[in-house]
Amino acid sequence: MNENAKPILVIGGGIAGMTAAVDAAEVGYPVILVEKDAYLGGRVMRTYRYFPKMCPPTCGFEINTRRIKNNPRITVHTLATVEEISGTAGNFKARLKIRPRYVRGNHYLDDSITDSLTSERPNEFNMGLDKTKALYMPHDMAYPHTYVLDRETLTEDEAAKLTDLCPPGSINLFEQEEEILVKAGAVIIATGWRPYDADKLGNLGYGQFPNVVTNAMMERYAADSGPTQGKIVRPSDGQPPKNVAFVQCAGSRDENHLPYCSAVCCMGSLKQIRYVREKAPDAKITMFYIDIRTIGREEQFYYDLLDDENVRFVKGKVAQVNEGSSPGGVTLDVQDTMTRDNIHEEYDLVVLATGVVPNGFEGELPEDPGFDDYGFIENGSAEGIYAVGCAKRPCDVSRSTKDATAAALKAIQSVQEGA
Repeated sequence: MNENAKPILVIGGGIAGMTAAVDAAEVGYPVILVEKDAYLGGRVMRTYRYFPKMCPPTCGFEINTRRIKNNPRITVHTLATVEEISGTAGNFKARLKIRPRYVRGNHYLDDSITDSLTSERPNEFNMGLDKTKALYMPHDMAYPHTYVLDRETLTEDEAAKLTDLCPPGSINLFEQEEEILVKAGAVIIATGWRPYDADKLGNLGYGQFPNVVTNAMMERYAADSGPTQGKIVRPSDGQPPKNVAFVQCAGSRDENHLPYCSAVCCMGSLKQIRYVREKAPDAKITMFYIDIRTIGREEQFYYDLLDDENVRFVKGKVAQVNEGSSPGGVTLDVQDTMTRDNIHEEYDLVVLATGVVPNGFEGELPEDPGFDDYGFIENGSAEGIYAVGCAKRPCDVSRSTKDATAAALKAIQSVQEGA
């Protein structure tokens, strides 16, 4: 490598961004990794298990954070966004905005300090399904493993209390937002995805009935660190469900919402069916689908469930969700396209498989890298700028990491050419 090579700027610290960063840094290139949240890991860290191996995300995450921590070529900025990029390939300039954490990471804070507070805020790590105190650790495996203070939530009385309880210098209640300028030879956009807004799916009962939840919420219900400590229960009464429906293509493959297939929803729901079988073994499960889309060895994941007597698959798109006859129950109306029967059945819990929407990039770019009609980056004419993972198209973890390695190689080539 060229010892004077400019850094590679990686925007987004999810699984794709982390992979691109370590791949480039471990062959000798400086990397600046920018993440808008207070921690690395992105959406993957909010899942309970990966498919098809069904291992927890902490496995790969712990390895990547160790590689980042031990590599002096990687500079990490959390609570940060890239506001503007100017210049050309090999000679980019980026303006970063860094929000205050109010907590100094080199001081130890005891949990008793957090417990002494009463001010609370929605816990975005758990999809807002529970709350944290104003001073909080984002999650157990957070990297950097440092508390964050929500200054707007904290009352002035509790601000004074923190000043008395915390070690001197550990809290700066007057920390300000700052901007820094960095140079880069290439840019990798790994901004990831968010679930489609289920509030837009009025016919499917989300927001109207408490026992209609999304697939993203189900991941947090199943997780030990989730709002129910890993118990899958009905939100309305905290009881284990006896009859669960999984509704595929909730807003996907629909010209009124997302006309495209989100690629991962079928496998995600098949995985979550296994969660229910593990945690509520007596529950009956029905999956309503348009098509089952699995790839390669993932097909066996589906075939194994076909032999499960507690699991039923119905080919048909759910048209309407209404209130059921029992407390908390909801009814589904759907036509079985194989038998042409009209189905009207009641369920305890309904899980909507909402689709993948790109987070996009909200900063200014020197030129349009090629956004499609839905916000995905098509890697068009912007030389030296490369999109990866779900910033390009819906994809799973395996494809995102392979994509990230390829982008790291392209970024290295761009840096070398511009040196």
